[in-house]
This record gives sequence, C-alpha cells and structure tokens, in this order.
Amino acid sequence: MASAAALEAVAPTGALWGLVHDFVMGQQEGPADQVAADVKSGSYTVLQVVEALGSSLENPEPRTRARGIQLLSQVLLQCHSLLLEKEVVHLILFYENRLKDHHLVIPSVLQGLRALSLCVALPPGLAVSVLKAIFQEVHVQSLLQVDRHVVYSIITNFMRTREEELKGLGADFTFGFIQVMDGEKDPRNLLVAFRIVHDLISRDYSLGPFVEELFEVTSCYFPIDFTPPPNDPHGIQREDLILSLRAVLASTPQFAEFLLPLLIEKVDSEILSAKLDSLQTLNACCAVYGQKELKDFLPSLWASIRREVFQTASERVEAEGLAALHSLTACLSRSVLRADAEDLLDSFLSNILQDCRHHLCEPDMKLVWPSAKLLQAAAGASARACDHITSNVLPLLLEQFHKHSQSNQRRTILEMILGFLKLQQKWTYEDKGERPLNGFKDQLCSLVFMALTDLNTQLQLVGIRTLTVLGAQPDLLSSRDLELAVGHLYRLSFLEEDSQSCRVAALEASGTLATLYPVAFSSHLVPKLAEDLCTGESDLARENGPTKCSRHLRCLQALSAVSTHPSIVKETLPLLLQHLCRINKGPSEVIAVCQSLQQVAEKCQLDPESCWYFHQTAIPCLLALTVQASMPEKEHSVMRKVLLEDEVLAAMVSVIGTATTHLSPDLAAQSVAHVVPLFLDGNISFLPENSFPCRFQPFQDGSSGQRRLVALLMAFVCSLPRNVEIPQLNQLMQELVELSYCSCPFSSTAAAKCFAGLLNKHPAGQQLDEFLQLAMNKVEAGLGSGPYRSQAFTLLLWVTKALVLRYHPLSSCLTDRLMGLLGDPELGPAAADGFSLLMSDCTDVLTRTGHAEVRIMFRQRFFTDNVPALVQGFHAAPQDVKPNYLKGLSHVLNRLPKPVLLPELPTLLSLLLEALSCPDCVVQLSTLSCLQPLLLEAPQVMSLHIDTLVTKFLNLSSSPSMAVRIAALQCMHALTRLPVPVLLPYKPQVIRALAKPLDDKKRLVRKEAVSARGEWFLLGSPGS
Repeated sequence: MASAAALEAVAPTGALWGLVHDFVMGQQEGPADQVAADVKSGSYTVLQVVEALGSSLENPEPRTRARGIQLLSQVLLQCHSLLLEKEVVHLILFYENRLKDHHLVIPSVLQGLRALSLCVALPPGLAVSVLKAIFQEVHVQSLLQVDRHVVYSIITNFMRTREEELKGLGADFTFGFIQVMDGEKDPRNLLVAFRIVHDLISRDYSLGPFVEELFEVTSCYFPIDFTPPPNDPHGIQREDLILSLRAVLASTPQFAEFLLPLLIEKVDSEILSAKLDSLQTLNACCAVYGQKELKDFLPSLWASIRREVFQTASERVEAEGLAALHSLTACLSRSVLRADAEDLLDSFLSNILQDCRHHLCEPDMKLVWPSAKLLQAAAGASARACDHITSNVLPLLLEQFHKHSQSNQRRTILEMILGFLKLQQKWTYEDKGERPLNGFKDQLCSLVFMALTDLNTQLQLVGIRTLTVLGAQPDLLSSRDLELAVGHLYRLSFLEEDSQSCRVAALEASGTLATLYPVAFSSHLVPKLAEDLCTGESDLARENGPTKCSRHLRCLQALSAVSTHPSIVKETLPLLLQHLCRINKGPSEVIAVCQSLQQVAEKCQLDPESCWYFHQTAIPCLLALTVQASMPEKEHSVMRKVLLEDEVLAAMVSVIGTATTHLSPDLAAQSVAHVVPLFLDGNISFLPENSFPCRFQPFQDGSSGQRRLVALLMAFVCSLPRNVEIPQLNQLMQELVELSYCSCPFSSTAAAKCFAGLLNKHPAGQQLDEFLQLAMNKVEAGLGSGPYRSQAFTLLLWVTKALVLRYHPLSSCLTDRLMGLLGDPELGPAAADGFSLLMSDCTDVLTRTGHAEVRIMFRQRFFTDNVPALVQGFHAAPQDVKPNYLKGLSHVLNRLPKPVLLPELPTLLSLLLEALSCPDCVVQLSTLSCLQPLLLEAPQVMSLHIDTLVTKFLNLSSSPSMAVRIAALQCMHALTRLPVPVLLPYKPQVIRALAKPLDDKKRLVRKEAVSARGEWFLLGSPGS
C-alpha cells in the first residue's frame, strides 16, 4: 500500500516534468497553458512547478534559464490570485535576484514581476523593493518595446494598489521613473508613460528637486509629430498622443517657468500644427495657473497671440489664439489678490487696449475686426474684464459711429458694438447702478434708432439685432425707449418685398422682445395691427387690391410673431378669429389667417395655460364657422363655399392638429367629450354661435358640405394623446368606414385617414381585431367589380400604413394585398404610388407629434419584408404591368436610409437602371433621387455600370419635365466622383452633350448644366 501511494505522488510529478521538458528543451509553447490549467485545477502547486524547473533555472546556458523563468512567469500570470503571502515573498526575492542575470533572462523576469505586481497577497514593502531593484539593475531603454511596456505596467500596477508605500520613497521614485522613461520612442509606451507622469503629479507624489528633469523628459516630445502607419493594428492616433502629453504639461503650475517659454517659441514658429498645439496647451494651462506663474511671461504671450490674430492666414490659429487670450484673462481675473499686490489684470487689459484701440477708428482697414475680436475675447472672460474693456471701448465706438457717415462704415462699427453688448449678457449685477451700460443707454438707443431709419438694409439688420440685445438687458430700456422701438419694428414689419430680410428680422425681434415686454407690445403694437386689419375699403380707396392683401398678410404675420406671451395671445387670438369671420374674399386670405393661427398655436405649445386657452377659443370658433358654411342656404354665399374648399379645410386641419397635440390628457378628455358628439349626434351646444337652420349630421344624411368637415374631426381625434378615451368609439369607427365609401374624394379620404389614425393608436385586443375585421370586410367587398373600387383602395392603403407603422402582424397580409393590385389595369398605377405613401412621413395624421405609434425602423423592416416580393413580381409580371412594379420599388428605395440600401445595391441596381427607361416622370424622378447619393457613397459598384449610367442620364437631361432634367444633370455632376480612369473615355461625349442644356429655357436647369459640365471639363487635369 505504501508503494502504491508513492506511485500516485510520483505520477503527476513525472507528467509535470515532461511538460516542463517540452517547454524548456523542446521549445514548445503549448505546455505553459497546460501547466497553468493544472495549477488552477489543483493538480500541482506553484512550489511543485518551481521544483520541476530546478535544473532549468540553474542551467549555465542563459537561453535555457530564460525558458525556465518564462514558463514560471506565464504560469504566474494566470495563477497569481492563488498565491499565498509566503509564496509571494520567496518568488519576489527570487525574481529580484534574477534581475542581475544575463540580459537574455531579463524579459522573462519582468513578466514574472508583472504577475506578482497583480497579487492581492503582496506583503507591505515588497512593491518598493521590486521598483528599487528595477531602477538599479535594469537599463530599461535597452530593452525591446514589449519588455519596456512590461516595466511601465509594473509601475502602473503598484501605483494603483500600493500608492502610500511608493510615496514613502519620496523623490527617489520620481527620479527612478525619469530614468526608466528617458529616451522612450514607441507611441504605445509613451501613452502609458504620459499617464504615469500625470498620476505622479495629480496624486501628489513628491517631485523633490526633479521638477525640471521630469519636465524635460516629457516636454522633449512637444509638439507631437507622429503619423500612424497605414493599417496600424494598435489604432494609436496623433491626437491621442497630443491630448495625453497636454494633460501632463498642463497638470501642475510647477512646470510654468519651463513650459511657457517653450510655448511662446512654438507659437512664433512657422509650423501650423505647432502653433495650434501650443495655443491649445496654453489654454489648458490657464485652468491651473495663477498670476504668479503668468506674471513674467504676460508681455511675450500677448505679443505672440496678437501677432497670430493680426497676421495669420489660418482661421483655426486665429480661433485658438482668441481662446488662449480668453483663458489668460479668465486666469488673471480669478486670482485672489493681496492688498499690496499688483493687479495684473488691469495692466494686461491696458496693454490690449493700447494695441487695439486705434484700429477701431479705422472701420475700412483690415485690422479693425482682428482688434475687435481680441478685445471681445478678453472681455468675455470675466465681469471685471468686461467692465474694464467696455467702459473704454464703447465711448470710442459711439464717437466713431457719428464721425463716419457711410452706411457700410457705420454697419461695421455697430456690429462691433453689438459684439460687446452680447458679452454683457453673460454677467449679472445685483446693484443696477453697477451696470456699465447704464451710462451709455441714451447714446446706444439713439444710435440704434438711427440705424433702423437708415436706407441701407444691412445696417438696418444690424440695428434690429442690436435692439434685441439691448432689450434683453434687464431694466435698461425706459418706457419711452420701448415705445420708439415698437414703432420702428412696426414700420419695418411692413417693408416692401425687396427688404424681405429686414422684415423677417423685425418680426423675429418683435417676438423676442414681446416675451420680455408684453405690456409695451400690447399697448403700442397690437392696437395698430388691429386697426390695420380692420381698415375698410374706403380707407384704402387709393390703394390697389394686391397692396391691401399684402398689408393684411403682413398684419397677420406680425400678429402671430408677437404672440409669444400669454397676455398677448389673449389679445391677438380674438383679433385673428374676428378677422377670419369678416373675410369676404377668396381662399388665399382665409389660408393666410389659418397659417397665422397655426403659428400662434405652435408658440402656445410651450405654455400649458396658453395652449388650453388657444384650444378652447379657436377650435369652437373654427368648427362654428365651417358648420355654418356647410348648412344649406337659400341665398348663395361665396364665403360659405370658400370655407369648404380643400385647401382651406387643409389649413384648418393644421391649426386644429397643432392646437391639440400638446394638451394634457385631462384637458383633452374635456374637449373630446364635446367634439365627438358634435359629429355623431349633432350636439352643437358648445359652439359659440349655434343657431343653425338645420341639424348637423355629417355621418347620416348630411349634405356633401357637412361630410367634408370630417377632415376637422380627423385633425382633432388623430392628434389626441393615446391614453385619452374617445366616447362612442364603436359608432365612430363604423361611421368612418361607411363614409370612406362616399362619392366625394376629399370626404372619403378624410374618413379613411381618420379611421387609420384611430386604428394605429388603439391598444391591441379584441376591439382592435373587430375594427380591423370591419375594415377588411368593407375593403374586400369594395375591391370587387363596382363603383367603389377607388374608395376601397384608399381605405386599404391607409389601414395598411397604420399597421405598418406599429409592426402589427396583419400588416404583411395587407401589404401583400396591395402588391397584388399592382397588376390591376385600373388600380395598378395608384397601388404603385401607394408605396410612396407607406414609406413617407405624413403631416396631418399618423405622426409622432400627434402621438401615433411609429416604430423607429419601420422603413428598414418594410424593405426587408417586401422588396424581394416586388422584385420577384416584376420578373413574373407581363410587360404592360412591369412599370407599376418599378414605380413601387423606386418609391421604397428612394425613401430608405442609404446605409441600409448600400449592401443590397448590387442586386437592385439593374432594376433601378431599368426604371430610368420607364416613361413615367414620377418613376424617373424618384429613381434619379435614389441614384444620386449612391454615386457618392458607392462609387466602385456604380463604376461597373458607367456606360448605362452616362447614356440614360444624358437622355433624361432632355426630358419634358424640368424636375427630371435638373435631377439628371445633378446625377451627371455626381458621376464625376467615380474613379477618373473609368470616366475619361466618356469625357468628350459628355461635354458635347451637356452643351445643349446650357441653352435650356429654365434658369435652374442651366445652372445645373454649368455646374456639371465644369466638373467634367476638369476631369483628369492636375489638382482635380
């Protein structure tokens, strides 16, 4: 029995010895992993591994010793967590001793020390011992890159886990690391070394007398000049090294006396990248420096920055110079001063003013804007700097404005003033008297009003922007100033068409200032606009019709622009609604009022109270107007007919939808309880004027005019939040399905859209299934022979879209049904266009803003599910039906995100090229729109079809359709992005062919032809 036990003990040892022999003598790599796995499983201990390696570790041949230590190190790297404290002590003593061995052994020793540096059981003091041994015995920079990286890893591991012990070394640790890093060239190692230096500084290790040495050993790499090799597997970029080194250089004020002269030297060099890096580093340093560090270098720093901004040809250098000046000023501003200390900020700003002030007096000279930018960069750094510079610069600029009489010069001066005024908005002042602008308020207002009355449009625009900024200063403008400002904005809002930009800017400024000064605008602007809106024919007898319409239109735009405050909305909304009731002209003015109402509704969405006020005021009024118009009357009324026209109702749909989407569920529930009964039961009690000659019954036997108003119901119910319960829903859905088959296309489409919008939001369950069954029964019955095929198709299309958007399981069946109609002689073209609707975003129903359920990748899913069937159907279809399939496919691909389309391009490109031969202009335009971005993003694939592309694009450049001609020429332009050798054989042919569209009767076509032909002319020329 004793001999059996002995055999069991020997067997594993023998197997271990075999593995060791294979690794050390047989030069096999696999046994190391096997030994490590056996140690992990408990088959051997680390001690047994060391014993098995005994002869190898003592072998007189260095390579054999190295292989033995390499095996032990690889095992430790995988099993260091299993080591006991006593084992760690012995192993570290062994490895430290081996650091004195032959240089061939050192890399394996370092790997073992790296494994031991990861041990949790490392006793105190050993980390210091290991690092001392490395610092004394190893010349790190003579090692290979991978071995140097191991040394950095050991240091990093100990700094992470044994920080206090290492700090006990004091400055010796810093000096030792300097020796390790000195001369490092590999970017992989430099990233780690820079991180170690940053940690040395940021974690307060002692630098002792070695601050300059540590700076020298890192700053020698500044500025970084590194270009990664092609296909670099390590992925290290120049920017990585720049940021890592910058973090080191800007980490401590102790480097300032050495770094700042270096930065000044590099900024003054001729190398663009060095300038940028130096200015960015200076910017970073200012976050940690104080006045003491900057004091001796301020004149030189200012001189360098000034030179770069004044003389540079690079916008990037100018921007970085301004950013550095901003940071310098901010650094000087935040330093705490002693009572006897010199205020460096004042003297620094005085130098800037001295060098820049005189340039501000020369608005035509090239240094005026660089000077203004420098002053503004410094002024934007702190409230103190802003006050100092503003109080010196503003009087000078105000004087220069009056001294120069030319509008262009005045515009330049006013733009500079505007820049300084904007900076004042950054700072708040508890005491109103402290505000530096208070002393210049009257002069500034006078100057702005002069600009607003000038004939030069550009000066007026700057004046409007300046007025807006002045108004944003709290308590700066007096009531008299506001009255004058409102008067100027009123006048500018009615400028002629050639001053469109000024008019738009005035309206925008009115909206901004009305939020801040609602009383002034309510008192001085709204009454004027109301008076203009009510101006009768007699007052405008000397004016022609278009002028009156134009003035009314601008009144409407101004009213909507100033409706930015709840109190103003309560004045402007009734005015707009009253004007709508009084209109007795054609549809254009009604649509204009509706557009203004929609803009007001959009502004009200930001405030729940205003949103509800608008909703409960505007919607009953619009419904009352249209219900009244839909009633049969003995007397013929043009206005009644106008209110029921398609485009007028579409404009009202936008107003009602916008007014409903942002309602809270509680308020929406209150509103829906009135609106739905109005349409289902004729309950008109909530309408403001409800004395109608007969009942309102759009779903029963109502007139065609009443049925058209279902579009307004659609706008309302399809914009409600999803969790709002709609009363009498079953009846409503049945009525909508029935109405979708009426003879009026507008009414039937509105009913189908309304049904689809409600279907999309309805939660899954039995009721939804019943609604779907109801729709499908109606669709199948209508799609057979009969007079209602078109209506049935419209219902099918909208129900399909509602289900596709929400990924409903039935959507695939309905899409297949739609695809089957592509071969229908009557409905085929409409079915092809239907794919455009399925892939497009709607504006009135099934929108995300209207709370519809729209899945984020519904287009990609639709493409994956249906394009293969479309392609297959195209190949199987008769010749006269193929255009329908091409049209449907073109619509799907045109609206698909291009990253999804690119992988499928090789299989679909032949079909797209065939679609270009389709006589249908819609198909041609859709396909060209799809191909143009593909020419830019997939040039290699497109190059294979260059002959076909050139021929078809040139043919289409003579199309009867202007849009197709433009798109074809844009594609010819995009073709020049393909590889030049592919294009050169076609260059003479294309240049000749593109001469014809140069004489096209349409300017936009000629413009595209010039652009495309110019690019083809340049093909193959040097530098192209």
